Amino acid sequence: MADPAPYYSAHVFACVNERPEGHPRGCCKRKGAEKLRNYMKARAKELGLKDVRINQSGCLDRCELGPTLVIYPEGVWYSYHSIEDAEEILQRHLIKGERVERLMLQPEDKLPEDRAARLKSAQ
Repeated sequence: MADPAPYYSAHVFACVNERPEGHPRGCCKRKGAEKLRNYMKARAKELGLKDVRINQSGCLDRCELGPTLVIYPEGVWYSYHSIEDAEEILQRHLIKGERVERLMLQPEDKLPEDRAARLKSAQ
């Protein structure tokens, strides 16, 4: 039996996970993820993107790089930090089908070692 057609043309999972203050990995929520996800959700509706779903998610396990989101079915990950970043993802990825390369995360991306050392020493 073949897989059914996708219900949405794109499904965005935006991490809004919250960890305790001072957690060494940080969390997307403390980096403004909730505001960014709310913006994307409202803006998608405003733009009439009826076949795009924008959901909040729990931890996507890339906390140090956050706020993060992933878009399916492509499986493209982004680190975004401003309303302008969110708008660019909406316009270029979700509307035009392009990629926002400057915001894309690669599987090997992780927190730079020098920043990790600073975070650890600040505990």
